[in-house]
Amino acid sequence: MFRKTTIALTTAASMLAGAAFAGGHSKDIVDTAVDAGSFETLVAAVQAAGLVETLKGEGPFTVFAPTDEAFAALPEGTVENLLLPENKDQLVAILTYHVVPGKVMSTDLSDDMEAETVQGGSVTIDLDNGVMVEEASVVTPDIEASNGVIHVIDTVILPEG
Repeated sequence: MFRKTTIALTTAASMLAGAAFAGGHSKDIVDTAVDAGSFETLVAAVQAAGLVETLKGEGPFTVFAPTDEAFAALPEGTVENLLLPENKDQLVAILTYHVVPGKVMSTDLSDDMEAETVQGGSVTIDLDNGVMVEEASVVTPDIEASNGVIHVIDTVILPEG
């Protein structure tokens, strides 16, 4: 299972990196994620939350982007429940918890730094065992887009409360 997941994440990251660099950073964060093909759940959630125009905006934004596998690892029914119109506020809160204003490259990170998210909470960066954002590992850093940067993560991070 671990090897299969690692291969899937590596493939997803490679596809995303290829999509990002093929266009010379001419694509925004949303289009870069769509083209990668491994962020269908994230893109569907961004659409359901009404955040497409925001993430296509000027930015810059730093997005910690969970893969489809990361969403699939949530308890059964979680994603479907979040995509219901009556849960839009909760979905927006979760998605904006994955976004930090500004363009933060991996070289800008320091151990135990706090980064305030668009959601209003903050995430802690841990550099002791690779790069961690809360409990998520960054599997591919620094995928540049025209309006920011994407760091691919292997876990959906959830705000407290």
